[in-house]
Amino acid sequence: MNKIIILGGGESGVGSAILAQAKGFDVFLSDNGPLQDKYKAELEQYGIPYEEKGHTEELVLAATEIIKSPGIPNYAPLVHKAIEKGIPILSEMEFAKRYTTAKMICITGSNGKTTTTSLIYHILKSAGLNVGLGGNIGRSFARQVAEENYDYYVLELSSFQLENMYSFKADIAILLNITPDHLDRYDHDIQKYIDAKMRIVQNQTEADAFIFWEEDPIVSKEIKKLVSKGKQYTFAEHKVGNAIAYLNDHEIDINTPNSAFIMEQDLLALEGTHNLYNSLASGIAAKLLDITDDNLRHSLSDFQGVEHRLEKVAKVKGIQFINDSKATNVNSCWYALQSMKTKVVLILGGTDKGNDYTEIEQLVKDKARALVFLGVDNSKLHKFFDGKVKNIADASSMKEAVEKSYALAEEGDTVLLSPCCASFDLFKNYEDRGDQFKEYVRKL
Repeated sequence: MNKIIILGGGESGVGSAILAQAKGFDVFLSDNGPLQDKYKAELEQYGIPYEEKGHTEELVLAATEIIKSPGIPNYAPLVHKAIEKGIPILSEMEFAKRYTTAKMICITGSNGKTTTTSLIYHILKSAGLNVGLGGNIGRSFARQVAEENYDYYVLELSSFQLENMYSFKADIAILLNITPDHLDRYDHDIQKYIDAKMRIVQNQTEADAFIFWEEDPIVSKEIKKLVSKGKQYTFAEHKVGNAIAYLNDHEIDINTPNSAFIMEQDLLALEGTHNLYNSLASGIAAKLLDITDDNLRHSLSDFQGVEHRLEKVAKVKGIQFINDSKATNVNSCWYALQSMKTKVVLILGGTDKGNDYTEIEQLVKDKARALVFLGVDNSKLHKFFDGKVKNIADASSMKEAVEKSYALAEEGDTVLLSPCCASFDLFKNYEDRGDQFKEYVRKL
């Protein structure tokens, strides 16, 4: 019997284990760290053997195939040994796709992935389609393939997931943008990161669609090298080049081969230029799937947005607090600052992923009343921003960051948590960071 080893025991790994067992494989799950109690209980309920707090090398290297959680890099020593031994290393997406004939709508990009994925899911579900949501968001895709029977999946795909996808094909592939991110994982070589992102279009045929931002400088260059057969559809802020979706005199226009959709920009639930792009990309996908104009208009206007992404928390004494904890790279913070219409007290910091803060320098100079650096080591932030903003404070906990920001802000200002960095120095993850922000804001 083929032996499948699952590396990593989070949502992705446990979902993969459940599917592998359902398909009759001999399954073993191994995690280098401790497993959450809920996942241990599930593995025990299904009778799936596992180990935690370390890998038994000979067990792992006896695998026919290894399904690797996206957080584990391909250069991890044990993964490297498996590759040298010729054991195929798959992502959860690659494995689960073998067992479903559902249509795949797949979204990647350095920024906007979660919002766009959630919006497309909202549009399709509201239109009555039988649709699942997965990938880098929500319940594991593999788990859903094991337990549900959806006709469509809307999948958010990170570069880490795309790295170990080979025969997988997206029926509709969406690439929102490419800006430097996760360079610590890619030997500080942006081309390696770009190559991972561009895998979103692998295996596409003429029957498939590739949606991307017309003016993205990196994507425009990569398109010239592309051998993908997928039909290309582009969006832009204004009608330029080959864009079929754009803003035209305060209306959004989306012109797919079979339809022309028009909607007033003011009716869009999501605000800001970056969200205009997310709405346009989602609108193209929806029209390619024959969603009616009425359904699309309704969904684009009543979408609730994503937690930890430009999420309004509360107004305290005329000061608006916004949680953008999901901004784990500089470009995300750039979008957040660009959409601010008031003076800002900006909370920055965390685990630096090889960041270059030049991108937000001018916006910070123009809009920031003060900066609060929240991290274990803020030296890189000080080195870059000292002398550029009058008031700079340090905080080593979220409580301290919220209190200092509140003290520095004036009535009418916005306190914006948009950290540019990963959260692992002080928090479990970006959700924990955002939840703590909201908790301490509500205690003011």
